[in-house]
Amino acid sequence: MLVKTILNNIEKHKSFVYGKTYFEILDSEKVVVVELKSRSNSKGKCHECGKSCGTYDTQPARNYEYVPFWNIPVYFRYAPRRVYCRQHGIHIEQLPWAEGKEHLTTSYKSFLASWAKRLSWKEVAAVFNTSWESVYRAIKWVVDYGLEHRDWDDVTQIGVDELAVFKGYKYLTCVYQLNKDRRRLLWCGMEHTEQTLLQFFKDFGEERIARLQYVMSDMWRPYLNVIKRKAINALNILDRFHIMKKFNEAIDAIRRQEVEKLEKQDKENVLTNGRWLLLKKAANLTQKQTVRLKQLLQINLSSVKAYLMREDFQRFWTYNSAIWANKFLKDWTTRAMRSKLKPMKKVAKMLRRHKELILNWFHARGELSSGPIEGLNNKAKLAIKKAYGFRTLNCLQIALYHQLGKLEEPPVTHRFC
Repeated sequence: MLVKTILNNIEKHKSFVYGKTYFEILDSEKVVVVELKSRSNSKGKCHECGKSCGTYDTQPARNYEYVPFWNIPVYFRYAPRRVYCRQHGIHIEQLPWAEGKEHLTTSYKSFLASWAKRLSWKEVAAVFNTSWESVYRAIKWVVDYGLEHRDWDDVTQIGVDELAVFKGYKYLTCVYQLNKDRRRLLWCGMEHTEQTLLQFFKDFGEERIARLQYVMSDMWRPYLNVIKRKAINALNILDRFHIMKKFNEAIDAIRRQEVEKLEKQDKENVLTNGRWLLLKKAANLTQKQTVRLKQLLQINLSSVKAYLMREDFQRFWTYNSAIWANKFLKDWTTRAMRSKLKPMKKVAKMLRRHKELILNWFHARGELSSGPIEGLNNKAKLAIKKAYGFRTLNCLQIALYHQLGKLEEPPVTHRFC
């Protein structure tokens, strides 16, 4: 079967025909060149308005990179016409296989972008013998199209969280859709300030804000302030994951203090390598860790007391009634405040301070889960690793939208993967 036959079946363009196909050495590499010509008596189209126009002159032939055949680079070679449009003047004609001055064909950009969801950008560039910048441009083209055509009208549940990026204390605010039938990244912006989240609500629009039912967030004050001010019809729910994270931070702080104290007293340090015994869920412990945890729980240590307090608090999430959950919360925080464990007292104060928002979890029970936020955050971290080599915020945002945005993709003549 001829290469032209394949192309005429998967990449046929009206008013253009395929000509000669041959091997050529290009940049010290053997490539396949496919010549393209305009049909006889056909007119080029203005790339501004799309109207057929008369030919002004013809430019030198250009190469347009296409999807490789058997890992052999393929180039379309075509001499574009300049056309005269009465409305827009003299311009290079509109080409159906490439946009503007881009040397990558749209099919190849779609091909690279699809593979970049499976492999790292660097690996995609290496496997298909192209540059990291070409992969980036391909992904940006797909993302730009998707952002222009995305639909937010079905969003009624959202989650707001921050993601640590770059070196130092740099954060990205991420807003996710949490509806059961569709979970995706809606928006992301630099920093985790009130101004950042206000920009999302501005982009989201008043009509969509009015339809919001639930907004899940952590205890970050700037987020809470904006949600209270903007999403007045929605129920703000504190993320269960972040609440329990505060418990783990308190346990770890107590453990570190206790390790230091035992070392100063030259006593046997039973907490050596015991950090994850106290922080991991019991169901996630290995058999060996389970045995050691049972032994540890028999020793009168502050770390053990903090661990037992956390395990006792887990009962809070099992209540069906907000009234009984509130009673339990009151009793637990009272006991925590009477303990001599300062980090746990800090947790108790936090629970009291955000009591109303924490209890909202029971009003939305069965409708909303905090699991998807952490799942999406983990995927976001993986997306950042896949895009290794990015140097700007814009590049980082493109990587996240590409992996998590579930964006509509540009139409192409053939899907290669």
